[in-house]
Amino acid sequence: MFDRPSSNLGPSRRTLGLSLAAASLAASCAPKPRRPDRLRIGYQKSGVLLSAKSRGLIDKALPGTTVEWALFPSGPPMLEAMAAGAVDFGTTGDTPPIFAQAAGAPLVYVAYQPISGVGEGVVVPPDSPLQSGKDLKGKRIAVTKGSSAHLLLIHALRSAGLTWADVTPVFLTPSDAAGAFGSGSIDAWSIWDPYMALAQKDQKARVLVSGASLPRTDAFYLASAKIAHEAPDLLRDFLNALRVEAAWGETHQDEMVKIISGANHLPADVVLTSLRRGPLAVEPMTAESVVRQQAAADTFTDLHIIPAHIDIASAVWRDWKPAP
Repeated sequence: MFDRPSSNLGPSRRTLGLSLAAASLAASCAPKPRRPDRLRIGYQKSGVLLSAKSRGLIDKALPGTTVEWALFPSGPPMLEAMAAGAVDFGTTGDTPPIFAQAAGAPLVYVAYQPISGVGEGVVVPPDSPLQSGKDLKGKRIAVTKGSSAHLLLIHALRSAGLTWADVTPVFLTPSDAAGAFGSGSIDAWSIWDPYMALAQKDQKARVLVSGASLPRTDAFYLASAKIAHEAPDLLRDFLNALRVEAAWGETHQDEMVKIISGANHLPADVVLTSLRRGPLAVEPMTAESVVRQQAAADTFTDLHIIPAHIDIASAVWRDWKPAP
C-alpha cells in the first residue's frame, strides 16, 4: 500500500509559490540598465558613418547622449579597439569581424550592407603581362591582412584553380600598397574602393579579377556585446538614424561626394565612381547574410588562417526592426 503524501507538502508548495511570486515582483521592479550617456563610434573616411558624422545627424537622433568619434584607416584596428573596450560601434567589410570573433572579441553583428563586388578586385599595372587570375601564380600580391581584400584574394585564387601557397602575399596597409604598386615592387594588388578607383585614375590600374565575379559578400555594422546588452534602445535609435542617413546619401550623391572628397582629399570623380559601384544601406541581419558570412569564416578555418571554427549566428544581434 502506498504511503499518503506527507501533510508537510502543502505548506512547502505554498511557500515556494509565494517565493516565486516575490522573486518575479522583485525582478519586475528592478531598475533597468541606465542608458549610457555616451556612444563611441569608430569610422572610416567613407560611407554612411562619415556622412552621419559630417551632417550631425547622430547628435540630433540621440539627445542626452554624448557622441564620440574615432577615425581608423581600416577595419582591423577598429575592431581591435572595440575588443579593448575603447569603441562601441563601427562598420567594416566581411573579414575583420571574423578575425575579431576568432580572437574572442565581444562583438555582435547588428546590421549589414550588401556589396556589389564592383568596387573591389585584384588590380595590376597597365603594362602588366598578367591577363587572368591564373597568371597570378608565383606573383607578389599586396593585400591588407584581415581586411575584405584578404578574402577577395583567396576567392580570386580559388576561381583560377590556385591556392594561397601558389602566391607570395605581401601584407601592407592600403597607403603603403599604393606606393609599392606605383614603384613596381609588387605584381598585383587586392584592394577596395576608393583606393581601387584612385589607382585606376592615377596609376591606370587594370582590373585583373573583379569582385563582381566572385562569391558575394557583405559589409557589416558591428557593436560591442556590452552596448547591445545594456542599451538596446539606444542601439535601435542609432540604427534607425543610420538607415535614414543611408537613404539620404542614395538620393544626394553630389552632397555625398563633397563630404567624402573633403574628408579624404580625393578627386570628386574618384569618389563618385566609388559611390556608383555599390548602394549605401543599413539593413537588419538576415538568414542569407549570416550564411554568406559563415561561409567566409569557414574559408579562413579551412586554410588554418584562424585557429578554429566560429559560429557567426551566435554573434548576431536580432533585436532591431527598422522604424517605418
